[in-house]
Amino acid sequence: MSNMGNPTVPLVSVSVTTYNHEKYIRQCLDGILMQNVSFPYEVLVHDDASPDGTADIIREYEAKYPGIIKPIYQTENQYSQGKDVSKFNFDRACGKYLAFCEGDDFWTDPGKLQKQVDFLEAHPEYIATAHRVKAINERGEAHDLPGVTDMVEHVFTIDEYLKPPSPGRLPSQLASLVMRNVFLTLDPHIQDLYYSCSAIGDRKLSLLLVMMGDTYCFSEDMTTYRHITSEGTSWSAQTHGKNLSY
Repeated sequence: MSNMGNPTVPLVSVSVTTYNHEKYIRQCLDGILMQNVSFPYEVLVHDDASPDGTADIIREYEAKYPGIIKPIYQTENQYSQGKDVSKFNFDRACGKYLAFCEGDDFWTDPGKLQKQVDFLEAHPEYIATAHRVKAINERGEAHDLPGVTDMVEHVFTIDEYLKPPSPGRLPSQLASLVMRNVFLTLDPHIQDLYYSCSAIGDRKLSLLLVMMGDTYCFSEDMTTYRHITSEGTSWSAQTHGKNLSY
């Protein structure tokens, strides 16, 4: 394996945003911590003042994995104030690469992170990688989501980004994404515009990436996405039935 850089600096920053995920956050963190990798990484956890037991569980992991689990515990909910909560993790991410797993999703393949990072190290022409994802509902039953659960190996370009019926979407689902950490070098003015934009986080991240390069998509299923639309605080529940094509 080639030298991945300074062993004291994380090569990958994993961004975890969570709110009221007491039932799921252990599975989320365990899926990240089980990764079999040859490089250092950090797990940046942002808890947005969860009123349930989410923060207490994160504190357990912080104590067990010091230097890897790096939380922020908000005392007031930031999302309800109109703030882009991803900024709290992006601004402190040291890694050359950014990976994602929201608190109610979980990685299932211990080789996921290594495979995606190896590809990006070998192929500087790509801005990111993504892959097929398994989707489950609130009862744990698998179901189909076009463009996510049926992903085939291909290159996601701006042409696919603009294609109906879902223009502007990410290639696959957020928990599958590993991208170059463009926020390390992004012009401050562009960053300010990005964070102040009121568009849904996945949509504006997808736009930023597609403007900077292509994404390579793998056909392997390496993540499970909780696609819960009936209740709760998940993105799927909050946007169910809404028109997102703007």
